[in-house]
Parts: sequence; structure tokens; C-alpha cells
Amino acid sequence: MTSIGTGYDLTNSTFSPDGRNFQVEYASKAVENGSTAIGIRCKDGVVLAVEKIVTSKLLKPGANKRIASIDRNFGMISSGLIPDGRHLVSRARDEAASWRTNYKCPIPSSSLAFRVGSYVQAYTLYSSVRPFGVTTILAGWDSEAESRVDGQVGSGPKAGSGGETKSTKAGGPGLYMVEPSGLYWGYYGAATGKGRQTAKAELEKLDLSSGTLSLEQGVKEAARVIYVAHEDSKDKEFELEMSWVSSVDGPTKGRHEEVPKDVLEEAEKFAKRAMEGEDDEDTATGGGENMEE
Repeated sequence: MTSIGTGYDLTNSTFSPDGRNFQVEYASKAVENGSTAIGIRCKDGVVLAVEKIVTSKLLKPGANKRIASIDRNFGMISSGLIPDGRHLVSRARDEAASWRTNYKCPIPSSSLAFRVGSYVQAYTLYSSVRPFGVTTILAGWDSEAESRVDGQVGSGPKAGSGGETKSTKAGGPGLYMVEPSGLYWGYYGAATGKGRQTAKAELEKLDLSSGTLSLEQGVKEAARVIYVAHEDSKDKEFELEMSWVSSVDGPTKGRHEEVPKDVLEEAEKFAKRAMEGEDDEDTATGGGENMEE
């Protein structure tokens, strides 16, 4: 089958003969042209980082934020069409506020990802709308303040009265990525944007599934990954924006906040030293090969 739309890409509600929705694929292409954004799930929190390309010397440093707070314990970042991302931020805030109104507690990370994903997916169904040209990364910390939670399915007689199990804690870090199709997954490390392939390769080296990376280490590694991913566009200046959310006992006290300036500067120094070290290794390797020749 042809990879060109040939008439099947004129409306959002039409499949091609081989089962493709070209409008969604085009939206994914818009994401691939966006700035690199990553999320890292650590043992005691989550880190978000984004590469903001400086398109004009007239832009004010620190303005035009790309990371937004959705609730006290939630942050969101997007890559692709920036206005689309801001619209999804507004929608996510509405969903979080609705959950608080109905249930008197913060929305769980999985529920927020489901609601945002469902909203994005609805824009792939009708010819009167177009898909969102962004991929969003959601990061949060589900509170562990409640020590008693509903008994798990299959626990049987171990569950106490009211279906509760004593000495069981819920909550913890949550990291989800929602794609233009509405598909969402939970991740240990997520990357999107122009440098996503390089960023994914670097994230895989961190062995995040082992749950040993601390939040402070995660901030430094996130900065390093963004710098490595930026190498393909190193002729363009960029600004690094980062945020984090920790447990109640951590540095943010369970809230989503910007990474403090001193911590951010230290992370950037770490990233630059790591990049210089890799350059030195490459130079030494190249010199050794020349000597052998």
C-alpha cells in the first residue's frame, strides 16, 4: 500500500485501505519537529526537563514557560505545537479540579492520564476537528499519607473490615506520556520531540526500572540527557527548563515545583562536564586509531 495519503488524508474520520489515519500520523510528525522533552521516574520523585530553543535574541530568559503545574502534586510538559500544548494544560487543570470537587482529594496520576488521553483521542474521531499536534508527559506524586487502602483483588480473607488491609501504603511517583492518537503508557523514563531517539538511548542506560536512582541524581541525569540530545542541533542556542515533584518527606514536600536555580546550575555544570568527558574519550580513541595505522 502507498505511504502517501492520496485522498485519505483530507478528513480526520477516514481510514486508508491499509487501516491508517494519516491525520494522526501528520500530528506525530509535528511532534518530531518539536523541542526534546523528557521525564524520569526516580525512587523518591519525578523530574521533567525540556530543551527550549532560543529563536530570537529578544526573548526574555526564564519567560515563556513550557512546564506547567496541573495540581499541587502534578506537572505537565509537551512537545510539538505549543498552543495545542497550552490547551491541553487548561483541560488537564479542569479535570484535576473536577476530581477535587467530586472526591475531595488530588486526582491520581493514572486517572489524570486516562482523562487527558480520552480527551485527545476524541479529536481523532470527527471530520470537524484535527488531532492535537503534541505529545504530553505527565508527572506527579500520589500521596502516601493514607496508611489504610482498599484490599487488593484476590487478597481474600486477608482483607479487613470494609475491604481494607492494614499496614499497606498506596501512592508514589507516576510518569505517563500521552501521544497524539490518545494512546498513553506509564513509563520509568519518557522522551519525545526531535531528539527522542538519542534521549531514549541515554535513559535506557540508567536502569530506571531498578528503582535506585534518587531525585537529586535524576535532576543531573535529566540535564545530561537533554544536552546529549541537543548535540544534533548544537548550532542553536537553548535554555534548559526543569521541574520536579518529590514525596512528602522530600525537597518539594509532595508539590510540583521548578527546580531551584542553584540546583539547576549545578545540574548543567554536571551535564557539561559529562559532555566534555565524552569528547575527550572520542579524541583519545581517534588518536589511538591513527597511531595504529
